[in-house]
Order: sequence, then C-alpha cells, then structure tokens
Amino acid sequence: MEKNEPKIACLMCDFVFCQEETHAPRNVKVARVSCIGRIDPVLILEMFEKGIEAVMLVGCKPPDCHYVDGNAQAELTVNILKKLMSLVNVEPERLKLLWHSPTAKKSFNRHLTEFSDKTRKLASLSPKNISADPDFLVNISAAKRVAADFRLRVLLGREKELTESVNVYGEKISFQEFDKLLGEIVQVEFIRQKIHVLTSVKPLSVKALAEKVELKPAVVLNHIVNMRRKNMIAIDHVDGTTPFYKALEVN
Repeated sequence: MEKNEPKIACLMCDFVFCQEETHAPRNVKVARVSCIGRIDPVLILEMFEKGIEAVMLVGCKPPDCHYVDGNAQAELTVNILKKLMSLVNVEPERLKLLWHSPTAKKSFNRHLTEFSDKTRKLASLSPKNISADPDFLVNISAAKRVAADFRLRVLLGREKELTESVNVYGEKISFQEFDKLLGEIVQVEFIRQKIHVLTSVKPLSVKALAEKVELKPAVVLNHIVNMRRKNMIAIDHVDGTTPFYKALEVN
C-alpha cells in the first residue's frame, strides 16, 4: 500500500459477504460481521481513534434483513455517529452506509474504489497527526462515552415508536423533529462527557472548563449542576472563593 493511500475498514454483513465476490483495493480491509445493525458504535469511533481514516458499513438492501430490523438499527447508529463525528471535527463523510445486493447495477468493488478516492481527498487521520492534537483525544474519548450511554441507546430504540405513535392531542413527532431532538441531546451529552473527561485528569474551575469547551461560564455551570445531580462530578477543593471540580466514577 502506498504511503498516501488512506486506511479504510469495511464491515460487511455476513449474508452479503457470502454472495459477493470482493476484490478490495489494498488499502481497504474487509471484515465479516453477523449484522451491521448489531455493531457497537463505540467500535467505529475507536477505529478513527487508532488511525483508520474511513469506515464503510455494508448491509442487506432493505427490506431484506435476516435479523428483521438490522437495517433500521444500522441507520440509527450511523445517524448518531455522524453527529458525534461532527462534534469531534472528523468529517461525517468518512463514514458510509451502503445497502448492497449481488444484483445491483454498480459492483461492490466499484463502491469501494469510489469511497477510497473520496477519502484520499480528505486530511490524513494518521496516528501521528492524532497524537499531535490533544483536543482530538479528549473529544474522541467524550464521543465514545456518549455512544456507550445506555439512555441514548434507549432513545434510539424508541425512534420508531416515537415517530409513528400519537400523543394525547393526536399529534405525531416527525422524523425531522426527532432528528433535531436527537442532535440536541447528543450535543448536550457530548459537552458533559467532555467536562467529565477533562476533570478526570485534574480538578478544574468553571472558568478553565469554559475555555476548554468554548462555552460561556454560566452555561458550563449549568452543566456542572446537572452533572452533580447525577453524581458525575463533585467539588474537589476551593481556592479562595473558586471551587475546583473533579470527575467521579460513573457506574
């Protein structure tokens, strides 16, 4: 593989893999998984953390899915991952979800080649560049915590219920409204997890945290109040009149 070739991972549904003859470019590593809808989103973020520069997820074309709702789960996973990638300053286009079948007009290998060509035009996510950016390591750590959060996964699991059912006033939540709500929740949780990561290294004041997360001190203080209620953070010590906060172990 040439030095300027991006490292790409391709995770392919086992049923698609069994029917598809693959001749992937040398810079693309293809791996079989039981169902892309069952992939842990944390795993995808860890790939970017370790220097994989793009990830393609390949599943059965809807409505075909041997696990019934794997297609829908994969779409939700990619949706939240792209929102987190934007917050981490990793281009969302580095993650691609492809529905494929052997009867498709465009070959799978052609999809891989085109994805590799697009990735090559982006800045490198090599381990050397990542290690030189301490903000990236903090951000990706916070993003992984958000992706692993049980409450967020419960919300994702209820997406179909929330958008198809009606409330007591006979109103339905549109997909656009749900997506906006999801984006707001992801952003709030990302900020709180970033505060948690930063204060797990050393105690920090509200002012110092505000500078690191690039928010107004009053906004950071509101997050800290919420985090204290959830036993995520506590006062470590007070210097003069300024409290310094330290992250607590979250079970």
